[in-house]
Amino acid sequence: MVRTRRHQLLEGAGDSEVADAVKVVTRAHQTLLWERTRHLLRLRVALRDDFPAALEAYKPLGLTSEAVLRLLVKAPAPATAAKLTISQIGAALKGRRDIPAKAEAIQNVLRSEQLGQADLVTNAYASTVRALAAVITTLNAEIKTLEGEVEAHLVSTRTPRSSSASAKARKHYAGTSPITRQSDKMCTVHARFGHNDRLVDALRLQASCAVLHDLEVRAYHDELRARDVGHNAALRQVSNRLVGVLHCCLKTRSHYDQTTAWSYRSRHLAAWHRSSRDV
Repeated sequence: MVRTRRHQLLEGAGDSEVADAVKVVTRAHQTLLWERTRHLLRLRVALRDDFPAALEAYKPLGLTSEAVLRLLVKAPAPATAAKLTISQIGAALKGRRDIPAKAEAIQNVLRSEQLGQADLVTNAYASTVRALAAVITTLNAEIKTLEGEVEAHLVSTRTPRSSSASAKARKHYAGTSPITRQSDKMCTVHARFGHNDRLVDALRLQASCAVLHDLEVRAYHDELRARDVGHNAALRQVSNRLVGVLHCCLKTRSHYDQTTAWSYRSRHLAAWHRSSRDV
C-alpha cells in the first residue's frame, strides 16, 4: 500500500508519551466501570429472583453505594435482613442526612411479607449476593483510585495534536456520522456500527451531559426531537456536532467557546426569520 497507493494514505500525527499514558489509564478506568455495571445487573437479577424487598428498600440509595453493599454483605438473605436493627442500618448509613427516618423506612420494607423459596435455594442466592456485593465493593475502590490517576494525568497533559486530517475523518472514526445508502430513487440513512467503542461511549455520555447543561446543545436537541427524531438518533447527531467542535478546538489549540461553536445556528435562524418576513 505504501509503495503503490501512498498518495491515498493520510499522514497521522503520533501521540506523545503523556497522551499514551492518558489513553491507558482512561481505558482501564472505563473497563472497570463496565465491569461494575455487569456485576450490578447480575446482583439486581439475583435480588429480584429471591429478595425483591431489598430492591425496593435500597432503591433510594442505589445498589452500588457503600451503605447498601455493606448491608448486603452483612445480610444477603431475607431472613437475616429482617433481623437488622435500626442501629445496624443507621451505622451503614453513616454520613447521610436524616439517618433514623431512613433506617426505619428500610427496616419496614425489609420486614414486609414476601414470597420465599426453599432454604437451600435461598442460601445459594445469599452466597451469590454476598459475593457480588464484595466484588462491586472492590471495583468501587479501584475505580476511585483510577479516577485520581486520570485527573492527575489530565492536569499534566498539554493540548494534544490533532491526528485526523479533517473533521469528517474524525466523525467517521468516532462512529457518529451516518451512512447514506442510495439505490436508484431510494435513499436511506443508517447508524454507523463500525467505530471505536470506547470513544463512542464517551461521546454519548458527553452529549447527554451537554443536553442538560449547555443551552445551545439543548436547543439543538429539542429541534431534532421536534422533527420526530428518536432520542438515540438525536444524541448521535449532537455527538456528531460536538466531534466537529472538538476537531476545531484541537486544530486551533483553543478551548471550547459556546458562541463560536454554535454561531452557525444563529446565522441559520436569522436567515430563516428574514425569509419568513419576506413571505
